[in-house]
Order: sequence, then C-alpha cells, then structure tokens
Amino acid sequence: MPFDVRRFDIYRKVPKDLTQPTYTGAFISILCCFFILFLFLSELTGFIATEIVNELYVDDPDKDSGGKIEVSLNISLPHLHCDLVGLDIQDEMGRHEVGHIDNSMKIPLNQGDGCRFEGEFSINKVPGNFHVSTHSATAQPQSPDMTHNIHKLAFGEKLQVRKVQGAFNALGGADKLSSNPLASHDYILKIVPTVYEDLSGRQRFSYQYTVANKEYVAYSHTGRIIPAIWFRYDLSPITVKYTERRQPFYRFVTTICAIVGGTFTVAGIIDSCIFTASEAWKKIQIGKMS
Repeated sequence: MPFDVRRFDIYRKVPKDLTQPTYTGAFISILCCFFILFLFLSELTGFIATEIVNELYVDDPDKDSGGKIEVSLNISLPHLHCDLVGLDIQDEMGRHEVGHIDNSMKIPLNQGDGCRFEGEFSINKVPGNFHVSTHSATAQPQSPDMTHNIHKLAFGEKLQVRKVQGAFNALGGADKLSSNPLASHDYILKIVPTVYEDLSGRQRFSYQYTVANKEYVAYSHTGRIIPAIWFRYDLSPITVKYTERRQPFYRFVTTICAIVGGTFTVAGIIDSCIFTASEAWKKIQIGKMS
C-alpha cells in the first residue's frame, strides 16, 4: 500500500453538503471580520509608532566630553548698562574667571539703559557657580539694578524630541522684574545628566536640572550693596536615559495570529452554543405540538 502523506493532515475538510449555514453564523462571522480588522489596525499603528523607554543608572554618560559641560545663557537686565554687565565663573577645581567674554554678546535695551546678555561657555563637572554681576566693571555703579528676565538657561546638547518632556530649560521665562532692584538672586541648580538614544543607536547628551531660588540683600566689606545673579550648581550622580524603541516584527506577527485565532475560536464557541440552544428549543416546541 503506497504511503499517503494526507494522513498527517490535521485540518480535515468537511464536505459542504454536511454543513448547514445559518443567519446567526453569518452575523457572527461578519462581526468577527470587523473586530479582527479593528484590532489589526490598532496593532499596526502600535507597530509603526515608536515608544520612549526611560531608565536610571549611576554613571557619567558623556566620558568623551573632557569633564566639561556646555552652557547656554540668555538673560535680560532692562535697567543695567551693557558696560557694567559681566559673567564670572568659579568652581571647586580652582577656576576663577572674572568678566568672561568668549562666545558672548551684549545687546543694548531701552535706548542703552538696559542690556541683554547672550553667552555660551563651558563649566567643569564639579560643584561651582557662575554669576552675572558688575564685578568686572572698571567703576562700580552706585545703585546697580539687578531686576532681570531669564530667557534661557540650558546645559549640553539641545534635545528636540516631542515625546521627551523634561526640565531642560527650567528657568526659561523666569521673571524678576518686580523684585528689589538692589537684591541678589541665588538660583541653586541640581543638574541631572540625560542621554537620548534613537532607533539607529545614536546617542545625544544633555542635562536637565531642578532649581530653587532665594532673594536677599548682600553687603560688601565696605558696607556697599553689590548685588549679583548667582547660578550655583551641583551634579547629580544619577543619569536619566531615554531610549527610542519599536515593537519587534515577530511580536507583531504573533499578536496578529493570536487575534485572528482567538477571535475565530471564541466566535465558533458562541455560534455553537447559539445553534445548540436553537435546535434544543425547536425540539421542545415539536414535542409540545405532538
């Protein structure tokens, strides 16, 4: 007897003349098709879209930076002349720079009575501060007015990712125009290293920060009031990493198979129960009539 490979067919076919179509079965089948189509489109949308996964770990993510962090500062002092405005930088590694001018620009405001300071500079990855003051001016003003408006203070590379909502410019929009003109302002910053990795594996390094501030009047050893705008910073040992991911293709296929198989299985059970109940009800009615 020749070997018949059809013996291994687990999907045996039932002749059409042994099956019975019903209106209920047709209705359930149509519902199944619409339900499967809806779930398929939902899964397809999820497969095409990317998701952002975040994690925390202890490490310095940007070891190639040479221990430096790039800073971008944009601040307006509407009542202080540009000749008086300067940027000073200090840190615990011994850096003490008064009147930093590299990559900076001063734009006169209010017919020259005010100044907008824009600058980009680097700081060491150690606790320190940078401050806007009149310390670098050749002659100190009698009543320096330190009321100000901060447009931007950001660290590291700029991240423009719609799904990542972080405190990359937490002080942007800070308005101190109604404060005491002679008051000093302390902004205490906790800088958090942040890494963003896209689908191609390319990493971008930036920094978020939290901020607390206080306002006070400070006197020099001569009794004069010399206000300043201080940005005192420290680095967090915790790094936040955002990773862009897409659902694997095999998982998408597995989900679609589960949707199709599960839907038809459940629909078959429901149709079978309805058909059995209908046949039983018909028999009961026939019994009553006889």
